[in-house]
Amino acid sequence: MEMKFGSIMRACRERAGLTQEQLADKLHRTQACVSKYEKDHKIPDMNTMMHWAEITGAREVVVSFLYGMDGISMIQRLIGG
Repeated sequence: MEMKFGSIMRACRERAGLTQEQLADKLHRTQACVSKYEKDHKIPDMNTMMHWAEITGAREVVVSFLYGMDGISMIQRLIGG
């Protein structure tokens, strides 16, 4: 089963305690744009992805994803499972 990146982005945002609106404000995007990223309806550019990782404190997640770490394992690590 393949995990989409949007689910990982959402888990990072939630772990950081941010709403979509709060994150959107920090990214200079709309809440609708953040929602599209998290639902895999839109793919963020690399600058946006790295800024997301900085804001949510999840740089290791982006690096792991880019290097092909299994998405399910990544989610389990994010939620402390």
